[in-house]
Amino acid sequence: MSLLDHQLELLSPAKTAEIGREAILHGADAVYIGGPAFGARHNASNPLEDIAALVKFAHSYRARIFVTMNTIMHDSELELARKQIWQLYEAGVDALIVQDMGLLEMDLPPIQLHASTQCDIRTVEKAKFLGDVGFSQLVLARELTLDKIRQIRDAVDTPLEYFVHGALCVAFSGQCYISHADTGRSANRGDCSQACRLPYTLSDSQGRVVAFEKHLLSMKDNDQSRNMEALIDAGIRSFKIEGRYKDMGYVKNITANYRLLLDEILERRPEYARASSGRTEVFFTPDADKTFHRGHTDYFANGRQDDIGAFDSPKFVGVELGSVIKIGKDHIDLSTNAAMENGDGLNYMNKRETVGILANKAEKLGEDEEGQRWRVFPNEQLSALPGLKVGTIVNRNKDHHWEASLTKKSSERKVQLHLSLSESDGGLRLTAIDEDGITSVTEAAIALQPAQQAAQAESSLRTSIAKLGNTMFEPGEVKLDLSQPWFVPSAAINGLRRDAVAAHEAARLAAWERPERKASVQPPATYPDTQLSYLANVYNEKARAFYQKHGVQMIDAAYESHEEPGEVSLMITKHCLRFSFNLCPKQAKGVQGVQGQVKAEPMTLVSGNEKYTLRFDCKPCEMHVVGAMKPGIFNSAPPSAVPYSPLVFHRQRPRA
Repeated sequence: MSLLDHQLELLSPAKTAEIGREAILHGADAVYIGGPAFGARHNASNPLEDIAALVKFAHSYRARIFVTMNTIMHDSELELARKQIWQLYEAGVDALIVQDMGLLEMDLPPIQLHASTQCDIRTVEKAKFLGDVGFSQLVLARELTLDKIRQIRDAVDTPLEYFVHGALCVAFSGQCYISHADTGRSANRGDCSQACRLPYTLSDSQGRVVAFEKHLLSMKDNDQSRNMEALIDAGIRSFKIEGRYKDMGYVKNITANYRLLLDEILERRPEYARASSGRTEVFFTPDADKTFHRGHTDYFANGRQDDIGAFDSPKFVGVELGSVIKIGKDHIDLSTNAAMENGDGLNYMNKRETVGILANKAEKLGEDEEGQRWRVFPNEQLSALPGLKVGTIVNRNKDHHWEASLTKKSSERKVQLHLSLSESDGGLRLTAIDEDGITSVTEAAIALQPAQQAAQAESSLRTSIAKLGNTMFEPGEVKLDLSQPWFVPSAAINGLRRDAVAAHEAARLAAWERPERKASVQPPATYPDTQLSYLANVYNEKARAFYQKHGVQMIDAAYESHEEPGEVSLMITKHCLRFSFNLCPKQAKGVQGVQGQVKAEPMTLVSGNEKYTLRFDCKPCEMHVVGAMKPGIFNSAPPSAVPYSPLVFHRQRPRA
């Protein structure tokens, strides 16, 4: 079924089907995963048979499976994409997350389509248009404020999805071309080279260095844990965790963390309901600091903030553990704020580099008013640890004891099942009704004998029926609707219960109703603009036909078509380096002696041999990273997963 307005959906990532299963067991109401091809995470693809098995597992909990096909596609790839979509539909997939509008012009099954965050949904007009053309769920831009989300929700009836945790792309999603310009690897085709995580030197218009060799385009990780209820009130119904490259431990931890947050809200807000079935019990204490992150920020949810960048390092440095108090011949003594264990991963900053230490052995020396004292025997030679000295701050990015808890069974999810035992012709009937109202009836031919000890017989039957053990069910009400107490052999009643569980699992799958795609409005909705630049990512004739049908008159080809030889905006970001370094004209406004002296002049960004111009559009508060595609890339064939055939796809107006 489609997401209803009172339902709250926790949407988790899965690099593999196995991780997807664990996401569901740890509380996800839906999982998004890459298919065989065309996903925006190049190295996170999965075979159809694995996806089909995950679908079956998910539907037993009434959870949904979405497959990402959110790249832009070359004309030569469209037929392959169409075939894959039909295969995914036949595998039971509930929805596709897509970016390329050309897909809407193809012969597709009636599978739901979700508009990817790559569609760059930042305005009411864009959101309304996408809902009108048949998208069943909209993934809003990460940069939106709560107020803007509320405006969009007030104007559209399509369920809204929003990233609440994980890595942040500094550019508006779908509006980043720097990777393709420099390396030929297209982010819009799932092969980003992550130029945003490189070190850069920033200079002003007079050549003065503002920041030297800092990771100026690297953002902290998104963390909306404190804004969950505000996001609900603003209209978000699907809460998305980033991380299709993340490992099993990360997905378990972050999914469980947000499951507990949502459950606490649902307990207080009965007007809302969980989007899938079952009760999740977590066997560890989730902690977002324990798995990969670059620091935490709620980004622009509550407006522009000073400290959203992870400028010092794009790596996972963890949390501060303590400091060095002594350096021995083969060991380091630390004063720490927490206990340690053999195998802990530590690190410290030396100049601009993160230096890692593996604690082969950790011995507790004692405690004092400053904290605990530990002796660490590192795996590395002390001579190989540059800059380490007394007073050095040490972080822990691998808590061996905590991570070990995630390698075991760390959660379970149970659907409540009410059971009623009654007589049937020649035996017994076990009726099961679950929390979703799904009913199954199982009968067994059993020779019934009057019980000599009535109370003991009834107690034994109740216990046997309710023994649901390692199944997906937990017992609710157990009722004996019998004409008299019967003695039933244990093997017989246990066999009936096992058959009933299997029958009910099948009944739940049979009862699942896959939602059909939302119908587009007629006559066709009009797109908000009549002209589209390369920023619209139109890479095939089907996409061109889509926009023409919806009133667009002039359409430029996607950047990957290699028709933009000059300098263009390679990134458009809400992040502003002028603001980060207190050089924003708006910051200077009203400051005596400064007002009028600070202007949004271009700046220069350099990384190695790459040099870019920064231009600032102050009205929408946006920064543009400007550069040109390398000639060797520009003169090569546009990227395609199949042998190249020239595009009959050219701009319809002369260059400015």
